[in-house]
Amino acid sequence: MVIIVLLLVGPAILFLTLAIIGLIKKDKKMAKLFFILMGVYLLISFGICGIMLSNFTLDTK
Repeated sequence: MVIIVLLLVGPAILFLTLAIIGLIKKDKKMAKLFFILMGVYLLISFGICGIMLSNFTLDTK
């Protein structure tokens, strides 16, 4: 369970810190890229890991 939660938000936190470092260094292109990657990763991970955490099944019987 803990591993799933770490996969859920771990890389997003890493991308956020890299984006903030990019803003501090005045590299707006890098910061923008990591903010976009963070958003896409959160969108996908909350979809996939959220389904696994809620024990949702796609049974179409």
